[in-house]
Amino acid sequence: MSKVFMLAPDSFKESMTAKEVCEAMEIGIKRAIPDAECIHVPMADGGEGTVQSLVDATGGTIIRKEVTGPIGTPVIAHYGILGDGKTGVIEMASASGIHHVTKETKNPLITTTFGTGELIKDCIERGITDIILGIGGSATNDGGAGMARALGYKFLDKEGKELPLGGGSLLALDTVDTTDVHPQLKHIHILVASDVTNPLCGEKGASVVFGPQKGATPEMVALLDESLRHYSNVIKQQLGADILDLPGAGAAGGLGGGLLAFTNATMKKGIEIVIEYTGLKEKLQNVDYCFTGEGGIDFQTKFGKTPYGVAKAAKSVNSDIKVIALAGSVGQDVEALYDEGFDAIFGIVPKAADLDTLLAEGKENVARTSENISRLLK
Repeated sequence: MSKVFMLAPDSFKESMTAKEVCEAMEIGIKRAIPDAECIHVPMADGGEGTVQSLVDATGGTIIRKEVTGPIGTPVIAHYGILGDGKTGVIEMASASGIHHVTKETKNPLITTTFGTGELIKDCIERGITDIILGIGGSATNDGGAGMARALGYKFLDKEGKELPLGGGSLLALDTVDTTDVHPQLKHIHILVASDVTNPLCGEKGASVVFGPQKGATPEMVALLDESLRHYSNVIKQQLGADILDLPGAGAAGGLGGGLLAFTNATMKKGIEIVIEYTGLKEKLQNVDYCFTGEGGIDFQTKFGKTPYGVAKAAKSVNSDIKVIALAGSVGQDVEALYDEGFDAIFGIVPKAADLDTLLAEGKENVARTSENISRLLK
């Protein structure tokens, strides 16, 4: 009877998508075991690559759309529609990510999540009923106000004028006007993929912890924190949503809190969402070996990274499944993972070389390593 291999890696950043890693693994495995059965389940953890992985795993499609970037200029963003035709998957970074700003243009007082809201609106208008939204990698600190504005909310000062976009203006917020909110928004469920548990404000809040990497000076951090605190108070008084201390409200510059306040949203760890939507556990039935991996594996992998989630899922289905991880780099204290469901961890780099060469040779390195492992298993 032929052996069954589950191939469930994350992408190797700048080298291969998760789907391409699956394909390279299968090439190597079949060089050693020609009659092996390989099941491909491209994975992600809710961050970069989640749209592509879920689209690939479900036979979905990618949609590209021009939206408002974080500094108000147009950007081309993308999102996915899964194979069921009813579920959208968005990475907020595609529209509102830090890669859209430069050292000169990043300014969390003015950066906005408006483009992310435009992607949500586009999903709604295509008949999508469920949205998976990954919220890592933001350039913003606006509490999700821009996202909400794109969906019809208005943020007014005491004179009834709309506030400028960005987190710096929220200190002047007087009224949240819900008159023109998109009528279908209340019928859409948004599953927020985030491993960040920071509250909205305070020492562990969005502005203090994440503001500096988005360009905030100490003075900006203080203003942004005060603005988000005022913003949350207005939301609590007028909408009845208390987001100030909710775990995860501080994710993506407070977008986590904004989603919880303005939409029908719940939060969940990214890898758990991907495992659910790919049907990974169901596909692990009758599997002998599970290959996973990503660009780098170290002791931090056990804090919600893809290979860790895959290993836990495999062992929960059948403790006899051998879980083998491949990585471009194997880092510090990786031994800790052997108590977390991993049976073996292999680096794929064959010799010393510059990074560009290693990235370019990623597919052959994965294939060769998979072949060598499979010859041993055989």
